[in-house]
Amino acid sequence: MKQIKSIIVDDEERGRRVIKELLQRYCPQVHLLAECDSAAAAREIITIHSPQLVFLDISMPKENAFEMLQNLGQINFEIIFITAHSHYSIQAFRYSAVDYLLKPVSEDLLIEAVSKVQERLQEKQLNQRIETLLHNFTNEANPFGKRICIPGVKGFQIVNLKDILYLEAESCYTIFHLADGKKITTAKTIAEYEEIIDDVSFIRVHKSFVVNINYMKEYIKGDGGFVLLANGQNIEVSRRKKDVFLERVKSLFKL
Repeated sequence: MKQIKSIIVDDEERGRRVIKELLQRYCPQVHLLAECDSAAAAREIITIHSPQLVFLDISMPKENAFEMLQNLGQINFEIIFITAHSHYSIQAFRYSAVDYLLKPVSEDLLIEAVSKVQERLQEKQLNQRIETLLHNFTNEANPFGKRICIPGVKGFQIVNLKDILYLEAESCYTIFHLADGKKITTAKTIAEYEEIIDDVSFIRVHKSFVVNINYMKEYIKGDGGFVLLANGQNIEVSRRKKDVFLERVKSLFKL
């Protein structure tokens, strides 16, 4: 089994001990190189050991995880964020395809996060995902200023939410239709993306469609009706989704 060179960064000794014990018990593929109790110590250890994976506590005195990463510069390692505080935006992590764990850490979720790290270590875009995360936290008050990482066969693509016209379901895949006419297909269901982007102006209007209401030009009445988008595309609204759709539109546009 190929070992993953790792370090733990947490200002609390108990936090480091818990992660270390869980890794020893459930994740033998993780080789722990060092433990750090501050961001400053972590930067030094990262420079010396070049870890592949960092278990990084978010809330630390003097310098939190995000400040540490911004000051670090090049990020060429995977990160699993750990926090005792659920007030950090879960959506920001999910948009950015970055893993996080809430304390007390669940062994099942830890195993799952480490497994995903193993799969992603072949990617060449680690730095871009962390940059996307930091960008999304900076734009926390502006949902449409955020970006989303869309995984594909060869890695992932980073897309601005404001550039997504609509999402289309095709079997277990989702097709992103962008405002510039481009399409991105990913092996995740439309239901998964509906959950991720439900805090912005995306509405599920049909089992096969989620639309960006900012691109809606007209609603055409009917059994369920149709949404006419800015690119001329007609999207069917199902009878089951009609009432929820109309209520959401009214709330968004203060009708």
